[in-house]
Amino acid sequence: MFRMVRYLKPYFWQSLLLVLSIAVQSWTTLQLPTYMSQIINNGIMANGGTGDYGFIFTTGAKMLVTALISAGCAVLSSFLSAKIGSAVGRDIRNEFFSKVIAFSINEIDDFSTASLITRTTNDIATVQQTLIMMLSMMLRAPLMATIAIINAVFLAPDMTWIIALAVVIMLTLTISIMAVVIPKFKIYQMLEDRINLETRESLTGLRVIRAFNNQKREEKKFSKTNEKLRKLDVFASTLLSLQSPLMMLIFNGTSIAVIWIGINNITVDPTYLGKMIAFMQYATQVIMSFMFLTIIFVMLPRASVSANRVNDVLKKHVSIKWKKKMAEEVGAPKIEFKHVDFAYGEAEEKVLKDISFVAEAGKTTAFIGSTGSGKSTLINLISRMHDVTGGEVMVNGVDVRNYTKDELISRIGLVPQRAFLFSGTVKSNILFGVNTKDYTEVELDKRMRKAAEIAQAKEFVEKLPEKYNAPISEGGTNVSGGQRQRLSIARAIAKEPEIYIFDDAFSALDMKTDKKLREALEPVTKKAVTVIVAQRISTIKNADQIIVLDKGKMVGRGTHLELLADCEVYREITKSQLSDQEFAAEMKLAGRAK
Repeated sequence: MFRMVRYLKPYFWQSLLLVLSIAVQSWTTLQLPTYMSQIINNGIMANGGTGDYGFIFTTGAKMLVTALISAGCAVLSSFLSAKIGSAVGRDIRNEFFSKVIAFSINEIDDFSTASLITRTTNDIATVQQTLIMMLSMMLRAPLMATIAIINAVFLAPDMTWIIALAVVIMLTLTISIMAVVIPKFKIYQMLEDRINLETRESLTGLRVIRAFNNQKREEKKFSKTNEKLRKLDVFASTLLSLQSPLMMLIFNGTSIAVIWIGINNITVDPTYLGKMIAFMQYATQVIMSFMFLTIIFVMLPRASVSANRVNDVLKKHVSIKWKKKMAEEVGAPKIEFKHVDFAYGEAEEKVLKDISFVAEAGKTTAFIGSTGSGKSTLINLISRMHDVTGGEVMVNGVDVRNYTKDELISRIGLVPQRAFLFSGTVKSNILFGVNTKDYTEVELDKRMRKAAEIAQAKEFVEKLPEKYNAPISEGGTNVSGGQRQRLSIARAIAKEPEIYIFDDAFSALDMKTDKKLREALEPVTKKAVTVIVAQRISTIKNADQIIVLDKGKMVGRGTHLELLADCEVYREITKSQLSDQEFAAEMKLAGRAK
């Protein structure tokens, strides 16, 4: 938790003012019992009990001014602690989000998406709340307790042992409770992660759950985790709730002890009445200070667990490092794989083995293969979602590892396998990859409409009541799969990149739309490199170069007819998708071409 204190550095002067206001508040607050003692002894009991009204009013006025200063400092310190704590929470969230955005897919998988969400929300919120409490109480409580003990010792040294005994008892109770509660907080955070994961999984897969009528099973699974969380919460809350009555018991016991000794001493020295009342207030301040410290100590273990979880992400090594400046000249649009190998993490089994090919501008390079053959992994290497474990991936003649992030990504228009849209409008999604500051509204509108037309999205978009300003929900759940895919393709087209990557991007389109879209794409991609991953032979049939993958290896490369003639894996894929008559006709053409 204390590692988070480094975030206070930008707020040094505000923190200094906070410390000053707390110091003034503590000092002025602890002057009030002294003034009260003086009013009783030197005012009310003066002149044989008739009183000195002048002294009472003068000291009372000082007491009022002191109380007002204390109240003003209390308001200022509360405001500053809240302001600084909120600013630090914002800074941590910004840094956390920037770090997660920089992660490769491997690093995200190390934590899981559900856990990262919990850490971004619950854990950082816990750290922020604890930091606010620490800023307002961590200095005030010890300072108040110290000054109160010093004043009490000078005022009535014979009763100091009462405060010492109360402090020892409170510390013993606090340490005992914390020793039991701290390990439970770690389990609590893990269960919160699990709740988040199960909720996210169930909501994402709701259609599948309903399709298989497995609602009861999912409810049972969720209830099991939820019940564990409930029991742990009840246990921790019950244990922590003991602190308040125990503290009150100590407080009342202290008050009785002070009154008992004070009454015995008043019979000998009448002025001991003022000392007794002032001492009781000092004792109250000491006990209250320790109560506040106890509250902080209760929050600290949980905050410490949360802070460690946040720090685990912040200190996580990012495997993909980007150059700050391009060191080489970039050539014409081209992708080249040179003996590329790739394996996930520490896995010994390679997903890709010795992949070599060149994809040139103005030509279409397609990849096909069975599920798990490494197609999506291969194209992820182009945009550095992963880095190769062997060989080189060259874009425009430069190793992708020598690019700056902006230089590489600006050249690539990616349509992912799972078409994902962001909450906003049709317009904001199509122009997502465009730097809107570089264009006028007219130019942006023209680019958006052109991209939608090429992607075959224009027809359904213009039927929407608000057309291009129509709202899109998170993930694009308010449009169909085919519409979502077409908008995703339009997003890549609007970027006007040098390299188009379509990762099974036509799977949700019917044959007619697929054909029309690919025909519309031809003029746009004439000077660009086009890479297509597909499962359907019809989608890649006319590609200039088709690469067949099987278990991470290249087992064929050529045109459609060349592969039919020479590649057994490609023939099997083609045969599985065509009727016997169609396949026979294709094989006949392949024989002639050969």
